Amino acid sequence: MKNPKYMYDSYLKEFDTVVKSVNNDKFIVLEDTIIYPTSGGQPHDTGKLIRKDGEIFNVIFAGKFNGEISNEVDKPGLKVRDSVKIVLDWDRRYKHMRYHTAAHIISGVLHEQTGALITGNQISEEKLRIDFNLDNFDREELQKYIDISNKEAEKDIEVKAYFKPKEEAMKLPGLIKLANTAPPDLDILRIVEIPGVDLCADGGTHVHSTKEVGKLEILKIENKGKNNRRMYVVISD
Repeated sequence: MKNPKYMYDSYLKEFDTVVKSVNNDKFIVLEDTIIYPTSGGQPHDTGKLIRKDGEIFNVIFAGKFNGEISNEVDKPGLKVRDSVKIVLDWDRRYKHMRYHTAAHIISGVLHEQTGALITGNQISEEKLRIDFNLDNFDREELQKYIDISNKEAEKDIEVKAYFKPKEEAMKLPGLIKLANTAPPDLDILRIVEIPGVDLCADGGTHVHSTKEVGKLEILKIENKGKNNRRMYVVISD
């Protein structure tokens, strides 16, 4: 599949497309899509596929399999070449976008301040979990990094997304901040950049400006091993 529509415009709430394939009456692949599949710590979108005759098929899961985004719907009936309108559950998507951009801000600040690499992350509609390798830490120290993250978010920095050939992209400093992770096996990489804060190869959805993230607050901190730490963060507004 070519790069899906959501990679170019995360703010599309509706989109007209065509059914490309149907498997077991409920797994639908579309010609193009704004539905984000579970990947990279960001959960899948939900929403509706509305056929031309008005019948609604609810999308309850989306995942990427063999290079295709497959959408699980709640009932059979869709056929190959059916025209459908995608209508996203926008409230869910927008919360994911805010938390995803927040994760980039925090990881950029942590890396800049401590050299820590990210060992895992997971976002939801309610909170962000971020794991990182840091030898010594305490709540006061981590609160300092969250305070810095909030100051960066308040600056109203544009969040940029663009594509570069892999060979050229890998020359960008600080591109890979995930521990024990190789660059994506792609010829062209999508880069998400928050100038002065973070730069990362990333395929997820983000807000246009850091100002949209809101205020970040530490919910909980956990020690997950010798030098692996876990922090839960919420957007307070």
